Amino acid sequence: MDTYTRPDPEQAALLTIDTQNDFTLPGAPAEIEGTVDAVPRMARLAGAFRSAEAPIVHVVRLYEADGSNVDRCRRAAIEEGAEIVRPGTDGAELVEKLKPSEDVGLEADRLLDGEFQQLGSREWLLYKPRWSAFFGTDLDEFLTERGVDTVVVCGCNFPNCPRTTVYEASENLLK
Repeated sequence: MDTYTRPDPEQAALLTIDTQNDFTLPGAPAEIEGTVDAVPRMARLAGAFRSAEAPIVHVVRLYEADGSNVDRCRRAAIEEGAEIVRPGTDGAELVEKLKPSEDVGLEADRLLDGEFQQLGSREWLLYKPRWSAFFGTDLDEFLTERGVDTVVVCGCNFPNCPRTTVYEASENLLK
């Protein structure tokens, strides 16, 4: 490793990806097998970042009822009435164990408008319209403004959204 590829714990942020009730909880409409078992480890990781006062961004999906913002692989199901991470539902919420406090809830309108929702002094929620947390968002600028050049990624369904986020992080951070 060299200056450009060596992780820097002092400049790191944690990104949790799609760890929402509808993707995580047993029997949920879009349950990703194994995610609920990984939540305690993700919660410990988030706790470590909180203790270090390092930034955490919980990245979420929100699917409008009409399917207008849904990627193709789920669009037909949503158009046919499936309620998956629909704004304003419990299914769209971040799983309890990852929240900084019980009273935190998603502000879907703000998130869908592209705003970061602050949950704590160094913790935010961000809506992503596609698999990568960097696609169509201001995440790169947000992290750069905070001096972040290293991301730690955890979440649900690694072959899709977390992996795509990792790939795009390597293209975006450290320009």
